Amino acid sequence: MNKPLIKSWSYSRLVEYELCPYRSKLKIIDKIPEPDRPLPPGKTEHANDRGTRIHNELENYIRGTGAFPKEAHRFELEVNAIKRAYEEGKVSLEGEWGFDRNWQPCDYKTAWLRVKLDVSYLRTKKHLIVVDYKSGRKDGNEIKHGEQVMLYGLCAAIREPSVEVIDTELYYLDQSPGDDGSKNFSSTSKPASKWLYHLKAFNNRGLKMTNATEFPPMPSAFACQWCPYKDGICEFAHSAKPVRRKGGVFVRRKGQ
Repeated sequence: MNKPLIKSWSYSRLVEYELCPYRSKLKIIDKIPEPDRPLPPGKTEHANDRGTRIHNELENYIRGTGAFPKEAHRFELEVNAIKRAYEEGKVSLEGEWGFDRNWQPCDYKTAWLRVKLDVSYLRTKKHLIVVDYKSGRKDGNEIKHGEQVMLYGLCAAIREPSVEVIDTELYYLDQSPGDDGSKNFSSTSKPASKWLYHLKAFNNRGLKMTNATEFPPMPSAFACQWCPYKDGICEFAHSAKPVRRKGGVFVRRKGQ
């Protein structure tokens, strides 16, 4: 039996793997660096770099070591409430939670599942709030973000067995509240026991990824759109001419 090649997963890794296993092979197994990308027209930083910067600035502000980031102005009241709770010792920032294959908490560096949280706020001994900051679009990402907080709630319930209620909150920093009543945040509150209902599904998905020994490409316009390997590295990247299958292996047509 072939030995599994990917030892750990996170939600972001899982999304990439399910979109295209071959991309995970290039990134995690072959360790091919992502090529430098040109900046989008009119931009001074890439979206993911901007998101990292804002997250770091929010962390520094809450810790009392930096200024409030202007991009978070829509959530100034909420962030200041977190800052006060942090000063009272009720908040953990940038928590690195690790779990082994039995879903038991373990060291983050050697974990099978790795979860990194922006804010974990123990409001009372029985009530935990998990906060995740989101830069960029809300529309079109609802399913992905919803799944992400399902995993956060599940992991919080495992780590904090004495907690009875767990809230997950998403702050969409770039989105203004809509005139139609649409919100720029998302909040879900459940009894801790109900978050545990998601364990089986995530366990199966994580095992599929970390037990895999083959990583077939799954090219499509959607999967390849934001893939860093699509230009000049991945030979299967989606193009105007379709990729066909021959004997279970993806091959390019002549002239591609």
